[in-house]
Amino acid sequence: MTRTPAFGLSLAAALMGTTALAQDDPIRIGSIATLEGAFTVLGEEGMRGLELALEQAGHAAGGREIELISEASDATPDSAVQAARKLVENDGVDIVIGPLSGSEGIAIRDYSKTQPEVTFVNGASAAADTTLREPSENFFRFTTDGTQWMAGLGEYVIEEKGWTTVATVAEDYSFPYSQVMGFMLDFCEMGGTVPEKFWAPIGNKDYTSIVYSIPQDVDAIYVALGGSDAVNFLTQYQQAGGTKPMIGGSITVDQSVLSAEGRRRDYLVGTPTAGPIADNWDNPAWEAFQTAYREAYPDGLGSPSLFAHGYYVSTLAVLEGLNEVEGDLSDGQAAFREALATMTLETPTGEVTLDENRQAIADIFLTEVAMDEDGELYNEVIGVTEDVTQTLGMPREEFLALGPASRDNPSCP
Repeated sequence: MTRTPAFGLSLAAALMGTTALAQDDPIRIGSIATLEGAFTVLGEEGMRGLELALEQAGHAAGGREIELISEASDATPDSAVQAARKLVENDGVDIVIGPLSGSEGIAIRDYSKTQPEVTFVNGASAAADTTLREPSENFFRFTTDGTQWMAGLGEYVIEEKGWTTVATVAEDYSFPYSQVMGFMLDFCEMGGTVPEKFWAPIGNKDYTSIVYSIPQDVDAIYVALGGSDAVNFLTQYQQAGGTKPMIGGSITVDQSVLSAEGRRRDYLVGTPTAGPIADNWDNPAWEAFQTAYREAYPDGLGSPSLFAHGYYVSTLAVLEGLNEVEGDLSDGQAAFREALATMTLETPTGEVTLDENRQAIADIFLTEVAMDEDGELYNEVIGVTEDVTQTLGMPREEFLALGPASRDNPSCP
């Protein structure tokens, strides 16, 4: 009995020493980006955004040093999960930032449920169902999704362009499904029709059959392709003599495509789109972000892409959360996750808050592709839709009743 208090004091001292030591250890952050395959340039942009945020923070937050461990994926779910397993189970990271591509996000969301001691913060992956259905308590997304990105575009196309009949061309996976759905919900409600949808696998190089199958009586083509897929389609469509005006999915006329050389540049001028950024937005925070990006990456794109923006915002959220809890990741990171869930994050494109599924609510920009005096293409802001929710302002149950975005849903032939 006389030894019990002494033992208790010794144990308490040992535990206090362990806690102090843990607080002095670096915080290990793992990143996942598509650095292989058709979306390589997009992944490189994502990493620029992440590394810029860390550099501005001095690679520290909450009084602790940050150690970054990076892994590559190739836009497939299996590659993303393999990267996450390596980071979590071999490297012992505390936090994962990523991935980039839509179906990768759903796969990482599912993996996060098996790793409750690790916090996962989305990179730029934008499939709606990552957080809309079966969300994970330790998966946070401070970037808006592909459906949100289309807010206001369908209405604009009908009212301002007069295009009421549109064919769609998109990659055949979860993110473009979300983009097409986001566009069609407004477009169809306004009286538009979509008589034909065309789907292609990621990394497709030959779009000849799609190009020659596009109906000639449509007013325009809605294209939701990214990276080299977008460049290949646009090149082949022009080579075939295609002249229909285009409506852009968010990543189709992102700087990662606009910066590419070729005849497609003139064709893209006047293309309407919507998304999380606008290249010429006259806002001091956005302009400061552009300047910092260009100074850090003189060989990068002319303006930061939505992928650089997405990873930058996600990393800012992690840094702010760590600062708020003074680097304390004890108790299953409970305080850190509470800080993430409840923060109002100031970003280069305005305030971001999270809903009950830990999904971003943020402003969306309606833009058109324009050419500056130097012949460079950029997205010119036309308008801003503020505080866009994941359900586009609809009650959650009503929105869920529409069903998951897919090849066939929605439909307005």
